[in-house]
Amino acid sequence: MKITDVQVIVLESPDAYGASGSGEEAHGIKYLGLVKIETDAGITGYADLETQPHVAKAIVDAPSEGSVSGFFGLRSVLIGEDPFEVERLWHKMYMGSVYYGRRGAVMQVISGIDIALWDIIGKAVRQPVYKLLGAGYRDKVTAYASTLFRSTPEGMAAASRWYLEQGFKAVKFGWGVFGENRERDVELVAAAREALGNGAELLIDTGWYVHRTAKEAIWMVKSLERFRPFLIEEPLSPEDYDGYAQLAGAVDTPIACGEQEATEWGFRMLIERGQVDVVQPDLSRCGGFTAVRKIVHLAELHNRLCIPHSWTSDLLTAASLHLNAFMRRAVFQEFNVTSGPLNRDLCHNPLRLEDGMLRVPQAPGLGVEVNEATIEKYRVA
Repeated sequence: MKITDVQVIVLESPDAYGASGSGEEAHGIKYLGLVKIETDAGITGYADLETQPHVAKAIVDAPSEGSVSGFFGLRSVLIGEDPFEVERLWHKMYMGSVYYGRRGAVMQVISGIDIALWDIIGKAVRQPVYKLLGAGYRDKVTAYASTLFRSTPEGMAAASRWYLEQGFKAVKFGWGVFGENRERDVELVAAAREALGNGAELLIDTGWYVHRTAKEAIWMVKSLERFRPFLIEEPLSPEDYDGYAQLAGAVDTPIACGEQEATEWGFRMLIERGQVDVVQPDLSRCGGFTAVRKIVHLAELHNRLCIPHSWTSDLLTAASLHLNAFMRRAVFQEFNVTSGPLNRDLCHNPLRLEDGMLRVPQAPGLGVEVNEATIEKYRVA
């Protein structure tokens, strides 16, 4: 089998992303990049990207500078290659883009391509991806509703009650207005905990875009600990490894980070120097399945929890479910509850909550079927 084409398709939703001040759910993402890889065997692999999709498309479509290593567009790196050779192709893409990549948008595109390659392999051998990874410890995972902070305690309480009514046993509030006012931050978290009661887990993403020193982060975490958050996510800049070590050593609540991190080298720094309690690799950013296997083993070696970040569509959620099936210990599956069409409509038979859990897809590859009608409806490039 040989790769015949690699595309990044840009989709645009009609509405802008955002959250209201009430209990209503936010609209989903505005733009989404979709990787599509075709083969001469008629098998197609897909993956979505959490990056700027127009930039991703340029990275794939860019011409190569002859034999000058490090300046290749990623399509030219892959055409004619065997999609089964994921380790070699990962390294080939990394070295082919090394002078303009190594991290950031290029690594995010490599991640999406890698996921799509694993999708192809699974479809070719008629097995779900988690079996190709080498383990299927579970067939369902507890999901947490992943949403933005509302701007009032009343909005937080209404949203929390709504997620409980939908069957969720855990909710993560993040970003939005959090970090603008210390007293209000406490009031918002308090309202969520009261509405959720003692039977549901509460996760907090404080938003690293709010600039905090390590001591300010310590004060903030301690002010929220009485509400028993399962974890507090990214209270510092992703690169503030020493600050994370200071924070993690000073508080009781588990500290999580990693959605912005990439490769096993980056996660080694986050774990060994940053001393975080929970790593959060995003398959569409960290290097795909080929890299995340090494990250999971690294987390297990250091006895850290691994909870995959997964924000975009059901396509990435399905991929992350395979990752959760592969890990010896799985805690949560992030579930993007925003209402936009690029989240829920990209796949036929969208993923559904069952008793607070999501089932690991059992069909070949990622186990979900992309809705071509949605692609055609929202495609802009």
